[in-house]
Amino acid sequence: MDEREGRTAGGLLPPADERRAIRYLVAGGIKWRAMPVDLPAWDRVYAFWRRWRDKGLIAEFHDRLSGKVRANEDRDVERPPRSSTRSR
Repeated sequence: MDEREGRTAGGLLPPADERRAIRYLVAGGIKWRAMPVDLPAWDRVYAFWRRWRDKGLIAEFHDRLSGKVRANEDRDVERPPRSSTRSR
């Protein structure tokens, strides 16, 4: 997500360094406390992520991005409903 998209999210997104840290964590599958020193402190990044999760924003961001990818690939944007047993 670029800065323009971040601004249009209405202040819901953390600063760019925290977003970069979350992307690093997700891509690398590392533990929160194993965050490299050149990224913000793990507890600061975790606080943003936890707020997103608690407000349902992680799922919303995923669904929006997935819809964009599906549209770009000329696939049906509407996906089957998620399982109600999905873990949080």
